[in-house]
Amino acid sequence: MHISVSQLKQASQQASQAALVALLLFGLLVGARTVQQGSQLQLQAQWVELALLVALAFMGKFLLSLYQSQPRIPNPSTKKSFSPSLAKNIGVILILFALIFPFLPFSNRYLIDTATMVLTYIMLGWGLNIVVGLAGLLDLGYVAFYAVGAYSFALFAHYFDASFWWCLPISGILAAFFGILLGFPVLRLRGDYLAIVTLGFGEIIRIILLNGYPFTGGPDGISGIPRPSFFGLEFSRSANNPTFHQFFGLEYSALHRVIFLYYLILVLALLTNFFTLYIRKLPIGRAWEALREDEIACRSLGINPTHTKLTAFAIGALFGGFAGAFFATRQGFISPESFTFIESAVILAIVVLGGMGRQLGVVFAAVLLMGATEFFRELEEFRMLAFGGLMVVIMVIKPKGLLAVREPTIKLHLH
Repeated sequence: MHISVSQLKQASQQASQAALVALLLFGLLVGARTVQQGSQLQLQAQWVELALLVALAFMGKFLLSLYQSQPRIPNPSTKKSFSPSLAKNIGVILILFALIFPFLPFSNRYLIDTATMVLTYIMLGWGLNIVVGLAGLLDLGYVAFYAVGAYSFALFAHYFDASFWWCLPISGILAAFFGILLGFPVLRLRGDYLAIVTLGFGEIIRIILLNGYPFTGGPDGISGIPRPSFFGLEFSRSANNPTFHQFFGLEYSALHRVIFLYYLILVLALLTNFFTLYIRKLPIGRAWEALREDEIACRSLGINPTHTKLTAFAIGALFGGFAGAFFATRQGFISPESFTFIESAVILAIVVLGGMGRQLGVVFAAVLLMGATEFFRELEEFRMLAFGGLMVVIMVIKPKGLLAVREPTIKLHLH
């Protein structure tokens, strides 16, 4: 690799600018820290941490500039290296690994809980992928359907003493209904305008939940949400009905419920995936992809954009409602603070970073963003900084997503 003096000079200038921006941003966020001394708060300088971050920004931008300045010749033979058959084989391996994960020697409760959380975001990513990746509709309020599903189950369980299995389809149907309600006002919108309206819809749902204190509990939320049972067998030490460990002759362990919840979200996520793969091959799935590529051409072919958009919003919201019901039963407590805009942003980031329309890309992105950052908890207040840095690294290395190659659902073979 040949590097000229002009390239070094240009990279140094860009790196200096990046270091200056980092100094301005981190100067107050990291360089000064409040400490309690008696009854007063004082600022304590952290020059070493600030210098390390600025130096890291300088070196990162310097190396990136040198890398981008090198001429690259595209290789057509590697453009489609990630073939559908390879993706299918990797998917089968991942499913097999997920099935045996709780029983591996290194598995523990913390890892299983983390995997359950990652699977929840994978399911949410697959649901949003229908709207954003397949239909090409930018949705920034997907967390609203997540909240509708969670609160539907919590309210039915609180007021009607309904079980999880009865409320699961109800939560999905109500979320789909709200998806249709969102779809009608945005039929003529696209791009940034669509994103703004969906963002507002998500905030409207959150504020309604926050202010509906007599019905939703307001900021206090809803607690005491019942846990799911295994065909009527409760995961408790003692109950009026036979418990899970008594029925199977096992010694009681709190890990039984954790493993059951893991397999429950795994089944829900796989159903979401298989349904999406199946519906993509149907006329409605091909209509979504046509709408994503060119809405005007879609109209000229006789495809009804109204029905196409509404079905995308409804089906995507359906799976968001299912995930919300699972979230409520897993946590046992929900509040409006669990359904803020940052959740929609994270789910959308998973879809975009994984590659628009790629099912397997959503899995990789969710594992990287949610699973990897879970191990950054020791960084405390810098955890979100590591989260953002990871997203930046992914987008720099793979600007179009981890799996940027998008194969058509249907191929015409001309003889």
